[in-house]
Amino acid sequence: MKPYPRWKYILLIVTVALGALYALPNVFGEEPAVQVSTQSGDPLPSGFADEVGKALAGARLAPTGMGVEEQRFTVRFADEAVQLRAAEVLKRELGSGYIIALNLAPKTPAWLRALGGRPMALGLDLRGGVHFLIEVDIGDVRRKAVESYLIELPAALRKADIRYSGRKLVGDAVTLEFQDEATLAEARRLIARDHAELELVVPPDAPLTLQARISEREAQRIQTFAVQQNLTTLRNRVNELGVAEPVVARQGANRIVVQLPGVQDPTRAKELLKATATLEYRAVVESGGVAFYERDTGRPVMLSREIIASGSQLVDAAPTVDQDGSPAVSVTLDAAGAKRMLNFTEKNVGKPMAVLFRETRYDTRYDKESGQAIRDKREVEEIISVATVRGVFGKRFQTTGLTSKEAQQLAVLLRAGALAAPVDIVEERTVGPSLGADNIRQGFQAAVLGLATVAAFMVFYYRVFGLFSIAALLMNLLIVVAVLSLMQATLTMPGIAGIVLHMGIAVDANVLIYERVREELRNGNSPHAAIQAGYDRAFWTIFDANLSVLIGTVVLFALGAGPVKGFAITLFVGICSSQFTAIVGSRALAQLAFARRKMTDVPVW
Repeated sequence: MKPYPRWKYILLIVTVALGALYALPNVFGEEPAVQVSTQSGDPLPSGFADEVGKALAGARLAPTGMGVEEQRFTVRFADEAVQLRAAEVLKRELGSGYIIALNLAPKTPAWLRALGGRPMALGLDLRGGVHFLIEVDIGDVRRKAVESYLIELPAALRKADIRYSGRKLVGDAVTLEFQDEATLAEARRLIARDHAELELVVPPDAPLTLQARISEREAQRIQTFAVQQNLTTLRNRVNELGVAEPVVARQGANRIVVQLPGVQDPTRAKELLKATATLEYRAVVESGGVAFYERDTGRPVMLSREIIASGSQLVDAAPTVDQDGSPAVSVTLDAAGAKRMLNFTEKNVGKPMAVLFRETRYDTRYDKESGQAIRDKREVEEIISVATVRGVFGKRFQTTGLTSKEAQQLAVLLRAGALAAPVDIVEERTVGPSLGADNIRQGFQAAVLGLATVAAFMVFYYRVFGLFSIAALLMNLLIVVAVLSLMQATLTMPGIAGIVLHMGIAVDANVLIYERVREELRNGNSPHAAIQAGYDRAFWTIFDANLSVLIGTVVLFALGAGPVKGFAITLFVGICSSQFTAIVGSRALAQLAFARRKMTDVPVW
């Protein structure tokens, strides 16, 4: 056998050592913990640890440790009973300005965490919790977008002194009627110039009628924005639940998946996900109005009782720059909001206008005498921006006088303040913690049984080479766990299934090698030459087989969702790792065992 390159031995040793290092956090397990963060997202005040320690000591609760971990203040406890009591105490003592989240904190040593070592996260089916599938009403979004043009287009024609004889909404199109073809052509040129997002058509049976429809590209943009805005809003609302490691992700064109690990009662979650939050544009007045307070400064500002436009009429909002290059926020309203805004700005140029954020929140407090939880309904009313009206505008306008950071934050608030479209919970599922524990146990048993069965067959049929393949498979599993831990991939039952499946596929590579070795022996080659040729000539066969599986996993990941993606990720990582361990790992072992030995035969059946 030819000498095996030393760098391959070094590569194998380094890879296995790193795999063992980053798979190690999964060995230490987890312990109950309470995570604390501020409602506003601001840093915790100085001396916060002392305040928490004092509150827990007063209730005779002893934590096993506390401190800031991954930008969250985490308090660890010995068991779940103490954890639950501590959460109630902290909610009562710290007040409603903090989010108290129950979690299982990994017991990974500090030196390992400093190196980036973290255990894999467990999915809802392994940890327990609540699963919601929420559908966004896309039809409502498109309808509002079309209705906005029923006011905007006639207003633009009147401003350009182009006369039309009628307007109406027919299906998904705004229909404008004219007295002659020349006027129609002039209107068509104007609308095409200012609204490239519209498709303009003159029906053959109505030559004096112009139909304006939203283009498919614009419709897709509006729908994508609506779903994305709802996604942002729901993420903000989920944070109010105090759930550690929630999942809020888009699924398909118009659906959103919300998974809340550790939450067993879906009632409060449903209340919050369907809660209303809105924005109101109001004039700033000197008297006769209502006083509200600015969010950042707490300064009182008198606002008119009349609402110019509300956040439910918001179509779009994005950070931009004004004509002077200064930061601003671009806002787009629907038809009703645009009309009222136009009427207001025509009469109030040079005067201030405020953006008022309003939301209904449900807070939980605890009676100090009875200790019972009391849920309070609270109306939040904060002024997030006051700006001067610089000109007449309606559907589209800008809020100026902001820094770049403030413009970014205001755009987020405008988008996340209210749902862009109605939502409906089309699927609801609760997974108990005991069921999650059963899933973990059964998944582990399946993996062990699969490994034992494969090992028994390989050792029986290929003898010493079977031991090499099992050693390579163990290296493979070590690398897979390490990669998934580094990726912080969420492990689910389908993911465990992917790991079990990939064990059989990984051993297939060694089967191809050993069968090639036997073929070389039948062709009259010496044992050393047969082993050498078996590894060299089986490489491309193994590569082609793995490539076909990888293509399938990529398709699964691209087209699948949720559990299907988890299955695809684990299978993809496992196949890539098996290509390395089967070729390099088992060959290194064979080289060490047989390279310097005189052989008359290869030890296989």
